[in-house]
Amino acid sequence: MSKTALLFAGQGAQTVGMGKDLAEKFPSAKAWFDRANAALGYDLAAICFNGPVAELTKTENAQPGIFLVSWVAFQLLKEQAPSFKFDATAGLSLGEFTALTAAGVMSFEDGLRVVRQRGKFMQEACEATRGGMAAVIGLDEAPTREVCAEAGVVLANLNCPGQLVISGGTDKITKAVELAKAKGAKRAIPLPVAGAYHSPLMSGAQPKLQAELARMKISTPVVSVISNVTARPHGAPNEICTRLVEQVTSSVLWEQSMRYLLAQGFTRFIELGPGTALGGFMKRIDKSVHLFNVSDAESLVATTNALAG
Repeated sequence: MSKTALLFAGQGAQTVGMGKDLAEKFPSAKAWFDRANAALGYDLAAICFNGPVAELTKTENAQPGIFLVSWVAFQLLKEQAPSFKFDATAGLSLGEFTALTAAGVMSFEDGLRVVRQRGKFMQEACEATRGGMAAVIGLDEAPTREVCAEAGVVLANLNCPGQLVISGGTDKITKAVELAKAKGAKRAIPLPVAGAYHSPLMSGAQPKLQAELARMKISTPVVSVISNVTARPHGAPNEICTRLVEQVTSSVLWEQSMRYLLAQGFTRFIELGPGTALGGFMKRIDKSVHLFNVSDAESLVATTNALAG
């Protein structure tokens, strides 16, 4: 039997119009968008559907917006393919909260609200520090770590072979980009982000997130959920909270997480939410797996047909 993992999109996947055709074509999807607006007390759906870009890109909107669209994609997949079963979930950074919610760890409303608060806390940390991030393409991990040590930045995301992301103070990122190019990186590109995510500069967000999580009911996952921090399945509810707080300043071990699932016999991966970045990473990790995605009505139909076939 082939094992199936669900993958949930992270910040940066947001795009104006995301989820709109799902809400227009499926009454159950519209109901989830309405429920989200009621839980948050503002019209997040309108920001997802219509923007403007500047509003959607704000961390406090992008994070719950991606969570919501990913959740709707997950619910529609279950609705359209009732016999479909999955064996594990994983999500990139913010997507880890969606992955945990899909595995029954927190309620939809709690997941949505904590992600909105996480976005606000991270935005506050961005405003209190001067930081940035850069993608390093075509340079191995070891020389990239040398660049980080020399420039005083950290390795934030280990996405897939040849695609790493570094994070730190703005001036240090500028220096690191030059060093990476000098070491042979094909490209080293500063990213259009608000701050230095997954670096010590985000530590101001941690106690606030910890307090939010302490107020929530956290349950044991019904399937394995892979932690970004450890690249291994999450444990007991108190450990889940600890890992989610650590995740704010820790490296996202995405490639390692995917290799763990591959080693456990997973051969089918379904990306849920806006964009197809996670599928792109997987193609560079292992080309032999079966990849599907649900981001809009067209991809929903294609994926449910493939699962039925």
